[in-house]
Amino acid sequence: MTTTPRPSGRRRPAALLVALLAVVALAAAACGDDDSADGATTTAGGSGGDMALTIGYSAWPGWFPLAVADEKGIFAEHGLDVDLKYFTDYTASLDALVAGQVDVNAQTLNDTIFGVASGADQRVVVVNDNSTGNDQIICDQSITSVQDMKGKTVAAEAGVVDHFLLLQGLTEEGLTEDDIEFKGVKTDAAAAAFAGGEFDCVGVFAPFTVQAMERPGAHVLFSSKDFPGVIPDHLVATAEAAGDTEAMQALVDAWYATLEWIAANPEEARSIMAEKAGVSDAEYAEFDAGTTLFTREQAMNAFEDRAGDPTSLPEMARRINPFLVESGLAEEEADLSELFLPEFTEKASTGATTTTAGG
Repeated sequence: MTTTPRPSGRRRPAALLVALLAVVALAAAACGDDDSADGATTTAGGSGGDMALTIGYSAWPGWFPLAVADEKGIFAEHGLDVDLKYFTDYTASLDALVAGQVDVNAQTLNDTIFGVASGADQRVVVVNDNSTGNDQIICDQSITSVQDMKGKTVAAEAGVVDHFLLLQGLTEEGLTEDDIEFKGVKTDAAAAAFAGGEFDCVGVFAPFTVQAMERPGAHVLFSSKDFPGVIPDHLVATAEAAGDTEAMQALVDAWYATLEWIAANPEEARSIMAEKAGVSDAEYAEFDAGTTLFTREQAMNAFEDRAGDPTSLPEMARRINPFLVESGLAEEEADLSELFLPEFTEKASTGATTTTAGG
C-alpha cells in the first residue's frame, strides 16, 4: 500500500496560523484566562510540584491519560506543578502552543510539521500513540465502497486528521477530493449533523465517532486501521520549554508512570478518561483497540529513522514535508533537524532518571 500524507491534524487553515504567528505577542497577553473563547478549561489547583508546566490537550483517547496523571497526582510525584488545560476545540490548542499560552500541547505529527513550516519552533518530546481505528470515515447504508462516494456529500473538519484519512482512502481507490462534494465542518458539528441525517458520509475521530454512529444504518467504510502509522500523536513542546531538560525528563517519566498506573488500575483509569470524554465506561472501552498507546520500547522504535517505513517518524515527516508545500498549505518545507527529541524517552526506558516530588 502506498500512502500519500495529506495536511493533517485537528487543525485550522494555514492562513490563520500564519496570521497568528504574526501576532504572537498579542495572543500571549490573553494566556491568563482559564475559560477563554478558545474553549480551554483549566484543572483547578494544579499538581503541586516544583517545576511548572502548562499543558494543553483535547478530545482524543491517546491524550486522556493526561487527565489520569492530573487526578492521581502523578505529575506532582515527579516534581511537576502542571496547569492542565483541556481544549474543546483542538485547533485552539495548536494556536495556544504557537502563542506561548501553553508550554506543551498534545497534537499530531502533521500539525507539528505544519506549525514548524509556518514559523513555530517546536519539539516532539513524547510519542503518545498511533491511531489504529479511532479515526473513521462513516457512511450511510447506501454507500458500501469508496467508489460509491463519487458525487456524494462528505463532511470533515477541513485540514484535520479525518480530512487526511478521507484523502488517503480516496487516493487508494484512484479518486480525488474533486470526485466528491466535500464539506468542511468542525468535527463535533459534523458528527451531530451526520447523525441527524445530513451528509452522506462523515470523517470524525473518537469520541465523536459514537455520536455519528447513532444514525440508523451508519457504518465504518474505512478507518485509520487501514493506514497504519500515518496518524501518530505526540506531546509537543515549544523550543523554550524543551530547553528545560529537567522538566521535560520529569514530564516524560510522568507519562510512562501514568501508563503503568493505567495498566495496573484499568477500571478506575477508564472511568476517569470516560468522564472526561463524556461517554460511558463501556463506550470508552471500545476506544482501546482504536488507539495504540505506545510503550517506551514502541516509542523508541518510532523515533528510529527507517527509510520507506511509515511507522518511522522521521520517514513520515519526510513524506509530509513536501506535500504541505505541494498542496499550498506551507510556503517552504519545515526544518526537521531538531524536531524529534528521543533522548527523554531513551532515559526513561533505561530507568536512568528517577524524579520524586520535591526534586
